[in-house]
Amino acid sequence: MQYNKFIGIVAVLLGVYALGVCGYTLIEGWPLFDSLYMTVITLSTVGYGEVHSLSHSGRIFTIFLIIGGTGVLVYGISSITAFVVEGELTDVLRRKKMQKKIDRMKGHFIVCGADQTGKYVIEELVKTKQPFVVIEMDTDKIKSLCTGGVLCVEGNATHNAVLQKAGIQAARGLMTTLHSDAENLLVVFTAKRLNPALKVISKAFEEESEQKIRMAGADGVVMPNFIGGMRMVSEMIRPSVVSFLDIMLREKDRTIRVEEVGITAASSYAGRTLAETDIAALEGVTLVALKRLEEGKDAYRFNPAGTVMLSEGSILVLMGTVEVINTLKEKAQPSG
Repeated sequence: MQYNKFIGIVAVLLGVYALGVCGYTLIEGWPLFDSLYMTVITLSTVGYGEVHSLSHSGRIFTIFLIIGGTGVLVYGISSITAFVVEGELTDVLRRKKMQKKIDRMKGHFIVCGADQTGKYVIEELVKTKQPFVVIEMDTDKIKSLCTGGVLCVEGNATHNAVLQKAGIQAARGLMTTLHSDAENLLVVFTAKRLNPALKVISKAFEEESEQKIRMAGADGVVMPNFIGGMRMVSEMIRPSVVSFLDIMLREKDRTIRVEEVGITAASSYAGRTLAETDIAALEGVTLVALKRLEEGKDAYRFNPAGTVMLSEGSILVLMGTVEVINTLKEKAQPSG
């Protein structure tokens, strides 16, 4: 039973009682309390005596109230009981609580679709402890994700209202992994219109779809077939590298990732050389490269020297455990 149906049944039950009260008040001229009392004992069929003597019209009204009202009452109570016993009430309350959490989120990610690709996206976001919301139409998938503590919105990700329920205005980025390029393109187009500053990454199956999805506003397009082909070649010609990456991604005892950390104006690292910071001394993290603007374009310095100066806008490319990287990120991007 849907929540709207539950509300409808409650409204009908209240309407029946209101009809009884109004009927006795208008036909017999009784006070409201006496009319309410008469309505309750009539519909509940407890068999108490009449509050006052009924007129001929009042008795006819009572007959119709018993025949119609009792049937509605029995149906309503049985439906509400089923709603509670089958756990649907608990599900409604859980979803309302979850929606309140989503409404308070800021700087989170939105994942559209929990199919096979979306499943790996979700797992990675969980492992790296990123705040995110999943939009999915399949009720069974929603229940499974919610059991695992994942915040979800049930609905079609191409609809404005659904994206707004997922907090798109306050979101940091969106990833769409739906079943067709047309659906993904529509999600990208809709999301960018709702939040132009949103970073959007889309999945694409066909090569000719990539340009169209980018034109719709996607900041990046990932093609699973292309990635799969590259992986197969890598397994063949550079197996040690692939083995290292597999260990890094699948190690259970700790989560090791390649991450980027931007330097803000408020950072204690800004205006200092790498040697003057504690980055090199941190255990569990390695600085792979430094990205910054040089001569009007982005430039990467791999394994930069200690004399390199950090400034606002510099981006550190790091490899290490998520916990250590997050600690370093707090220093590089202080919230205060």
